[in-house]
Order: sequence, then C-alpha cells, then structure tokens
Amino acid sequence: MCVAIPGKVLSVEGTMAQVDFKGNTVNVNVGLVDPQPGQYVLVHAGCAIEVMEKDKAEEIIELFAELEA
Repeated sequence: MCVAIPGKVLSVEGTMAQVDFKGNTVNVNVGLVDPQPGQYVLVHAGCAIEVMEKDKAEEIIELFAELEA
C-alpha cells in the first residue's frame, strides 16, 4: 500500500522545495508540479505529485491525525 501525504510549501528553489509536515521540514522534489510558497502539495516517496487546495489538504491532514490518535 502506498500513502501520499499533504504538506505546506515553505520555499521553492529550482526543482526542490522545503515542505512542512506538521512541524517537520523536508526537502521534496517538485519537478512534476509547479507549486508556490504557501500552497499545499501531495507528496509520495519524496516527490510532489499534485498541488492541492488548502481545504482538501487540511482535511486529509486532520484524518491522518485522527488515525494516529
């Protein structure tokens, strides 16, 4: 089973971005999409595969938090 997780883009430099996942900042390859800082991306295996609407991303983040609890 594969899981993709939404995160908030903090900065973009070339094909790499700093993405925040609930306080954890990770380098993510954004070569497949064109995100801007402040947007959310869906990340799988270190690669952003989709730029997401904020509401949808926050909904998924909340569902993952419920699963963790």
